[in-house]
Amino acid sequence: MQIDYDVRANVMIEALPYLQKYNNKVIVIKYGGNAMTNENLKQAVMRDIVMLTTVGIKVVLVHGGGPEINDMLNKVGKKSEFVNGLRYTDEETIDIVQMVLAGKVNKNLVSMLESHGGNAIGLCGIDGSLIEAEQLNPDMGYVGEITAVHPEIIQNSLDCGYIPVISTVGRGKDGTVYNINADTAAARIAAEMKAPSLILLTDIKGLLEDKNDENTLIREVGVSEVPYLKKQGIISGGMIPKIDCCVEAVRRGVNQANIIDGRIPHSILIELLTDIGAGTMIVA
Repeated sequence: MQIDYDVRANVMIEALPYLQKYNNKVIVIKYGGNAMTNENLKQAVMRDIVMLTTVGIKVVLVHGGGPEINDMLNKVGKKSEFVNGLRYTDEETIDIVQMVLAGKVNKNLVSMLESHGGNAIGLCGIDGSLIEAEQLNPDMGYVGEITAVHPEIIQNSLDCGYIPVISTVGRGKDGTVYNINADTAAARIAAEMKAPSLILLTDIKGLLEDKNDENTLIREVGVSEVPYLKKQGIISGGMIPKIDCCVEAVRRGVNQANIIDGRIPHSILIELLTDIGAGTMIVA
């Protein structure tokens, strides 16, 4: 097999300024939903995260786990219900959400990172009062709205050389546990950590001008353009809350928020370390 050394060298040369840009900086990656269902891709994501930490980039991994929650609810004979894209969460469901997210999913991700040579630690929003919340809407049950984020436990973990892996359950002042939308939590954590970049890994290419044509990817969107794109129907459906989270992060000081396709191997590296990037970038 002939090896093209020039191509390999150029890849490293192209990555150099980005490695310098993000060295010792915090990057928040949100990982969840259908982007987590392919085992081979999941392993690739974990390897990429370990690689980034090895070259001096501090990664905070925030995760959901909707499919796993659905599976467990099915096993106990409980139907999943959604209202405006958020899971209706009664008392039995919040127990399952906490068990699956803070238990099974969180520890599986920690184990994968460790198996690829990383040092990882599992946290949830309850630990160290990381995520404080209150009830979003009585009709939604135990779905929480974030009232405060206390990132000290994340920073302590990073300072000790760990990759914090965070499941998004939070607690109220009275100790009530709430289910928190992972995109929203990642955006707030990125802002509190003063991260230059937030990455949302999804199972779509990014924001498309024509949702039926992946060749119409919009690579960059300014915050001021979002209302117009919503009015035109370009931002619609499930993309609305994701874009809104990105806008919130940018308004709170994050330099850029990226929605990228987690189905593409090494999409995180392509986004962070190449000129072309991946997906859609939201900027001020």
